Amino acid sequence: MKKIVFIVFLIGTFSPYIWAQEGLQKVALQGQILDGISKNALSGSHILNLNSVVGTTTDSEGRFRIPTAVNDTLMISYIGYQSIKLKITNDLLKGNELSISLHEQTNQISEITVKTHQLIGVLEVDIKQVPKDKYARIHISGLPQTYEVGKPKERNFTSVSAALFQPIDFLYHTFGKKPKTLRKLKKLKEKDNLRTILEDKFDREIMLEYLQMNEQQLKELLDDCNYSEYFIQTASDLQVVEAILDCHENYKALKKGSVEPK
Repeated sequence: MKKIVFIVFLIGTFSPYIWAQEGLQKVALQGQILDGISKNALSGSHILNLNSVVGTTTDSEGRFRIPTAVNDTLMISYIGYQSIKLKITNDLLKGNELSISLHEQTNQISEITVKTHQLIGVLEVDIKQVPKDKYARIHISGLPQTYEVGKPKERNFTSVSAALFQPIDFLYHTFGKKPKTLRKLKKLKEKDNLRTILEDKFDREIMLEYLQMNEQQLKELLDDCNYSEYFIQTASDLQVVEAILDCHENYKALKKGSVEPK
């Protein structure tokens, strides 16, 4: 009987200590996202903890709650507004609810040309009227965008410098040296709430942050993975994440000699 009491005493003594240790590591940060000028709440804003790969969105009043730790970095974004990154400090965690203002961004929209095709409603006939590109994708208005299958391009180097550095090689070695980066990208793909966030994003900010690339380098990487210009320009951030992970797996298999390039 004494032994049983002793065990219960240990559990009762150490459990609060473990909880306190966890509390020191992760604290629920609360805040509200507002328009920088009107001060209206920005409902549906995205907040992503870049370190722990945990994300959330603001409610109808622009409020959010997300677990953070000191030195974590939050990326806060809203469609049509300039995104910001917030470094978490002890002072922030000790304070009251944060009030964060975002400002609209002004982007010049390029002129586009919309072409129509005479469709009659018979698939066998209509499919011949819609142009295909070299990636054999068919674009019909009203249908959801399809995924492409990225395969590393066959190499035909014209210079020594081109042979020494290729974007897909850089990605392969980056994931090898920094496996945490690869794991974070996989989390983005696997977590349902993060997938929802990325489906609505087209700015590539999260990808650029994790890969430490600029927009041109990311474009070159996708091109090196043999994705089309159409895909690069129109894919959601979720599609880009999946595209890069798939291309990496294909390239890793090629490096190991398990598949033949096409």
